[in-house]
Order: sequence, then C-alpha cells, then structure tokens
Amino acid sequence: MPAATETVKTVVYNRVPRVTPDFWLIKLMAVTMGETAADYLNVQMGVGLTATSLIMSIILAGALIWQFAQKRYVPAAYWLSVVLISIVGTLITDNLVDNFRVALLDTTIGFSIALALTFLLWFQTERTLSIHSIFTGRREAFYWLAILFTFALGTAAGDLVAEKFALGYLATGVLFGMIIMSLAIGYFFLGLNPVLGFWLVYILTRPLGASFGDLMSQPTQYGGLGLGTIITSAVFLTAIITIVVLMSMRHGGEEFVEVGEDGELAAARENESLAAAREEV
Repeated sequence: MPAATETVKTVVYNRVPRVTPDFWLIKLMAVTMGETAADYLNVQMGVGLTATSLIMSIILAGALIWQFAQKRYVPAAYWLSVVLISIVGTLITDNLVDNFRVALLDTTIGFSIALALTFLLWFQTERTLSIHSIFTGRREAFYWLAILFTFALGTAAGDLVAEKFALGYLATGVLFGMIIMSLAIGYFFLGLNPVLGFWLVYILTRPLGASFGDLMSQPTQYGGLGLGTIITSAVFLTAIITIVVLMSMRHGGEEFVEVGEDGELAAARENESLAAAREEV
C-alpha cells in the first residue's frame, strides 16, 4: 500500500495580538486618549481640524509602515498604530460633520456600509475574517482598514446617540458599557459568533472610551470633571506606555499560527515559543 502523505505545516507569528483582558484594557485607554488628544491638537493648540487631520494622517502612515515591517506582533508598533488610527478615525468623522456638514446619521450609515463592504471583500479574498490568521500583508491590510472604519463608525454612532438623546457623558458611557456587557453574555453563554462579537465590541469601545474621556476632560459646567485634555491624555498615555512595556518584557499577546503547505490556516497556537511549536509540527 502507498505510504500516507504527511501534510507539511509551518508555524508563523500572528501579526496582531491575542484577545485578552489586557487587549481590551489598553484598547479602551487608546480610544479615550485618541478622543482627548484630537481635541487638544484641534482646539487647545489652535492647529485646526484640517491641519490636525493632515499631520496625524502622515504620522499614522509612518506608524503603519513600522507595523507592517514587523511580520509579527510587536506591542510598541501595534499599539502606537492603534492610538494614531483612533485619532485619525475620529478626525475623519469630525471633518465630515464639521467641515462638510454631513449629518451624523448619514455618516453612521455610510461608515456602516464601508465596514460591511470591507468585511465582504476581506472574506471573498481570504475566505476568513479570523483575527487569529493575520499572517500575510494582504490580510493585515484588510485588518487595519476595518480598524479605521470601526473608529470612524464608533465616533459617528457615539456622537449621534449623545446628540439625539442628550444623555450626558456618564450616562452615555454607561449605556455603551451595558451594550458591551450584553454582547459578552451573548458570547460566553448564548453562542454569539466570535467574529461578529469581536467586531461589535471593537466598534462600541470607541464611544465608550470617548464618553469617559470627555467626562474627565470637559469643564464642570458642561458635565465633565474639568481635568482638561492635557492631564487626561497624559494619564492614559502613561498607562498605555506602562502596559506596552510590560507586554514587551513578557511577550504578552503573542500568538502562533500553524499553516498548511497550501497557505491555509491550520490552527492557532498560544503561549508557546516558536521553537517548541515547530518541534510539535
């Protein structure tokens, strides 16, 4: 009888982090800082919305070049890109609303369609939307494009809710927090699709973080705590840097992907050294 053909597999790094409590904590702080930093540059420093958008877009492009060059998850490169893309995503929506007078409802619908089309093209091209299989440049490009639209959509949806219902910063944050909790319950206990659940929560953490960022930074007469954008941004930036340093020291968030000879995802491996993973294959 002919000998069975053994499938050749290789183990590569996933280029984005595992989804852990640390992931959500730093992501929430990143979007909070993104909101306050954009306000600081645009309003406090008087740079203006258009100039701020151009400057931050150029800096983001540089950060993404660094991120794409890594071919693995590097906390500093990845989270710098997330912070900057949160700022740029916020500015895109602000430009549409403030400079081009596009209604918040229209921007919310428009970015929802853009995000849906991104996922459709991503799936049609790669046959997967799994964040555990980002091991090629094309998949990573789809990933970051989706991230950009989630921030723009989250900004539009959050502002729409705040404007329509006038709930105030704290109540708006609590509302979005409760929605996120319901999605977590759906995932852990009711069988919510993990891909759908992840991206919904990713979108909703944007208005959640922005609400608490505004709560801390805005003057007391507008319902805030009056800390200002400088102090608020500095607090969250310090926390982000601390967590990123700790992640870098303990290789937190690293994930390995087992790939078949046809280039298709075979399995995701967590918390293993690359050498050990290769030995198992």
